[in-house]
Amino acid sequence: MVSTGTGVTATTASLDTWREWRTWPRRVASLWRRSLRFRTLVVTLGLTSLAVAVACVWMALAIQNDLFDSRLRQVLTDAQRATATAQTTLDSAAPQGDQVRLQNVMTAVNTELRQQSAADMFAVFRIGPPTDNAPQDFATAPWAEEIISDGLRDRVQLGADQQWWQSVALPAEGGEVPGIMIGQQLQVPDVGPYELYFAYDLAGAAQTLGFVHGTLWFSGIALVVLIGGISWFVLRSVTIPIAEAAETSAKLAAGRLGVRLPVRGEDELATLGRSFNAMADSIESQIKELADLSLVQQRFVSDVSHELRTPLTTIRLAADMIYDQREDFDPTTGRAAELLNAQVQRFETLLTDLLEISRYDAGSVQLELEPTSLAHLAEDVIASMHQLAEQHGTDVRLVAPGGYSPVDMDPRRVRRIVRNLLGNAIEHGEGRPIVVTVDSSQQAVAIGVRDYGLGMRPEDAERVFDRFWRADPSRTRTIGGTGLGLSIALGDARLHGGELAVWSEPGRGTHFVLTLPRGSGTGEVTSPIDVHPADDAAAGIDALGLTQPIEVPPADLAQDARRAAPAGGSA
Repeated sequence: MVSTGTGVTATTASLDTWREWRTWPRRVASLWRRSLRFRTLVVTLGLTSLAVAVACVWMALAIQNDLFDSRLRQVLTDAQRATATAQTTLDSAAPQGDQVRLQNVMTAVNTELRQQSAADMFAVFRIGPPTDNAPQDFATAPWAEEIISDGLRDRVQLGADQQWWQSVALPAEGGEVPGIMIGQQLQVPDVGPYELYFAYDLAGAAQTLGFVHGTLWFSGIALVVLIGGISWFVLRSVTIPIAEAAETSAKLAAGRLGVRLPVRGEDELATLGRSFNAMADSIESQIKELADLSLVQQRFVSDVSHELRTPLTTIRLAADMIYDQREDFDPTTGRAAELLNAQVQRFETLLTDLLEISRYDAGSVQLELEPTSLAHLAEDVIASMHQLAEQHGTDVRLVAPGGYSPVDMDPRRVRRIVRNLLGNAIEHGEGRPIVVTVDSSQQAVAIGVRDYGLGMRPEDAERVFDRFWRADPSRTRTIGGTGLGLSIALGDARLHGGELAVWSEPGRGTHFVLTLPRGSGTGEVTSPIDVHPADDAAAGIDALGLTQPIEVPPADLAQDARRAAPAGGSA
């Protein structure tokens, strides 16, 4: 059992190590993107290493060529001198064709070559057909004839007064060493020419070259390490203030207006720090001024809205009394009573929206959460606006594959959002069908309101949630809007931790999607309804046959109209 546990532990450790190795490229890439110091240090070391490598290679090749050329000139001179001495001995001899005398002369030549030459090996071979009186070939090493190439021998045999050389590998203990083979001719009296070869060992030059190479590469690596250390020190002294500036600017952007950069010295970085601190002071003072102005504005809007509510109530009572008696007035006065009643209702709606906006600005809005079915809430809103849809000749269809399970939400605020979206769709839908979709997922529930009206341009869709903004201010409204409805709807959605998105194209209509998360603290969620419809307008209208309209009994129409009265404003 103990052995098995040890094996499992070792396997797990190996897997962890392998996983760490596999994550290294991703970590290095992330460090390359995020760290200026790391990126600059890597580039500096890379370019320095390349420059040092090129310099070392060039110096090594230059030294190698110089050593070889020097050694080559030395051995050529040595071989020429030894050959000249041997040839003088041969020329001064008078063998007169005697074989014994010729052999004695060649023995003397052998002795002189040993004494005059610094070669490690030399050999003499007869050129031409053998004769009775010709001295025998001789070599100081048994492998001499094996390492002399045929090409070199052909050159020596053809060139009587020339010296030829070739790089060869000479046998040595434990392997081979580099060497130079030099060949030329000797003229033996009464016999003819002989091939004379000298072999010189270059092991000493190779050792010197190896020492030079090692010194160069060691010096190069030490130079790269030294430059890396200097670069790191210089970069650290430069990048630390930059990192402090980046961290301080991030804190400043996050709202911590009191942070400042430490200023040291009087160089460029110190100047940057003082300029940054001056800019931060200016931004802090301006933000405080704007905050104070915003607070004054919020208080003004809230106070005015509250102060206007009391006289508005009195005006509303008087307007209702006049409106109830409009049939007793002449037609002009009766019409004036109707206009007065409509504008007082609109003024009351505007005050209600202004009070709601002031609550959002003051951060005093509180949710009253209740388990609510979004599908059932959508059915209630559609039913309450049935009469308005009929007045515009609009058919409202509900598609609800999900969203029936209760979700914690503020039903009053969500109902206000849906009523606002549906009212806008009816108002701008040009009498074409409207599809209300409700769906859900494990993370969120959503409702989408899709009309096939005129639609909006992209620049208009980006501003649709701005306060008091309308795509077409000259367009006639039949349900009365304050220009604050969608702004309040967006605030209600975000107060729930959700989002309100819009898609619109001219000629294809508009699609609003409200997404609410299930519970609090779920973070960013994906809406179960795509805000971008995949089908075109015609295909969407043809597909409405798959949905079912909301049937409302005639007896409930009056009650629906009363429920539709406090709509809470629209865009």
